[in-house]
Amino acid sequence: MIIASWNVNSVRARILNILDYLKKDKPDILFLQEIKTENINFPSDEFKKIGYDSIVFGQKSYNGVAFLSKIKIENINLNFIKDDLKQSRIICGDIKIKKKKIKLINIYVPNGNPINTEKYDYKKKWLDKFLKSVKKTLTVEKNIIISGDFNVIPDEMDVYDHSKFLDDALYKIEIRKYFRELINYGFKDVYRQLNKNKQEYTFWDYMAGSWPKNYGMRIDHFLVTDNLIDDIKTININQKPRGKTKPSDHTPIELEII
Repeated sequence: MIIASWNVNSVRARILNILDYLKKDKPDILFLQEIKTENINFPSDEFKKIGYDSIVFGQKSYNGVAFLSKIKIENINLNFIKDDLKQSRIICGDIKIKKKKIKLINIYVPNGNPINTEKYDYKKKWLDKFLKSVKKTLTVEKNIIISGDFNVIPDEMDVYDHSKFLDDALYKIEIRKYFRELINYGFKDVYRQLNKNKQEYTFWDYMAGSWPKNYGMRIDHFLVTDNLIDDIKTININQKPRGKTKPSDHTPIELEII
């Protein structure tokens, strides 16, 4: 089974690229972030035509997350945390793989820039609430996959030049501590677990020729509970969609579960 995740930076602007990706790469489930549309305007019919059901938590013009899936996702939860700004940033559901129940958590973490503003404060409060909810969930769920756009650069090797991001909300030490705390709850960062020294990225800014220069960062992640790591066969950062016409600034990450 392939579970993929992709911040598409507007599902309607990226519809042709998303359909092309689904037809060619055929993930069983695709987590989408930053769909930037309300539920009523989400192109569910287009995805249904190629075999994918849509489960959507949208918002007008901003944010928004969704599942596209060939398999049944149950127990959908849109209230994993109490978001003070009522933004659509988390959608959860349950699947079964070989009779094993797995909770899926699809997230779009606030960017937080610029620091020293209410945006940064919101990111910290959001992450604090998220970690508390994850910790509570771990008392009743042992198999969890969290994926999406975390807006966190975990370490200096996860960005082309960490010195340029010392005062950025994606790399501030206190933000990275949230990520490490999540790992310490009993999760593995799958990409880094399987690629100890490899330097690949999931995001390249539209500005200043970042894509051709490979000025990127790894801010989209798959975290799995420790007991699931042996079920993971591969993880792949698929850079092909980033090189297409009218691309998202992110590219898909793909988890293969045996």
